[in-house]
Amino acid sequence: MMNWKKNRDIQSGKLSSFEAVIFDMDGVLVNSEPFYVEVEQTNFRQLGLEISEEEHQTYQGTATDRMWELIKERYGVQQPVEELVKMTNNLVTPYFNSFEKMEPIPGVGKLIKKLKEKGIPLALASSSYADVIEIILQKTGLKKYFDAVVSSQMAGASKPEPDIFLLTAKKLGISPEKCVVIEDSTNGIKAAKAAGMYCIAFAGPGSELQDQTQADLIIEDFGELDF
Repeated sequence: MMNWKKNRDIQSGKLSSFEAVIFDMDGVLVNSEPFYVEVEQTNFRQLGLEISEEEHQTYQGTATDRMWELIKERYGVQQPVEELVKMTNNLVTPYFNSFEKMEPIPGVGKLIKKLKEKGIPLALASSSYADVIEIILQKTGLKKYFDAVVSSQMAGASKPEPDIFLLTAKKLGISPEKCVVIEDSTNGIKAAKAAGMYCIAFAGPGSELQDQTQADLIIEDFGELDF
């Protein structure tokens, strides 16, 4: 829940001083995190790995290749990272492709349209792979609203490193301190703060085990925001 001070930031119109808004995708635009957890747990079992829910949550918000790099280091998995990523993507991509349409998380579409009507530049910065980002943006109907779309692979580093947000700000032509990031994961929030950006944490479905205390603001409903 928000504390009084953070809630006052919204009411006082503080957010109106920012020049761009950068959205995470999984857990912010769409409630896709539970599916990723299911797929990855399937992969873990195939490899004979027993990874607890608590540990699994620490990888949320990171790119798939970074997750597998960390797991290889910890558990001595023999398969190359490229093979492990392919194993995951072979389940993820067909799953999202199977939808005729995907519904955004309630309230986020309305917020995006409102920001666009005000002429505020919008971007998407996601740890998902480019083909998955494209599928989800197309099937939610939100692609047309974003001035820039950046993946961790484009940035060359995964969250919690700040590279993805710094590259996104560069593509928008706006300085990092003038950007607001909307994130849900601990790693995403760390990345946004490391980039010098104001970070709003969305405490939505799938974020229950994420530490959002480093965010500047925590919301449970996109209707709480007033730019």
